[in-house]
Amino acid sequence: MSDLLLEGLTLMLIGMGTVFVFLALLVVTLTLTSNLILKFWPEAEATDSHDTAASDNGEVIAAITAAIHQHRNR
Repeated sequence: MSDLLLEGLTLMLIGMGTVFVFLALLVVTLTLTSNLILKFWPEAEATDSHDTAASDNGEVIAAITAAIHQHRNR
């Protein structure tokens, strides 16, 4: 019975070690990819597209506020 338990623990440690190594490589890969993308496409260009989104959000907020005001005045 102890041989079976030892095999189970060994398999568990190998599996958990494999998952840990995979996740560590994933974090390193995503960090390097993020740094590479920011190097070639700085955030200054990305903020230009956010300006139109901000004005759209302002319009949406104004519409929601007007709808709530109209609902409360009924």
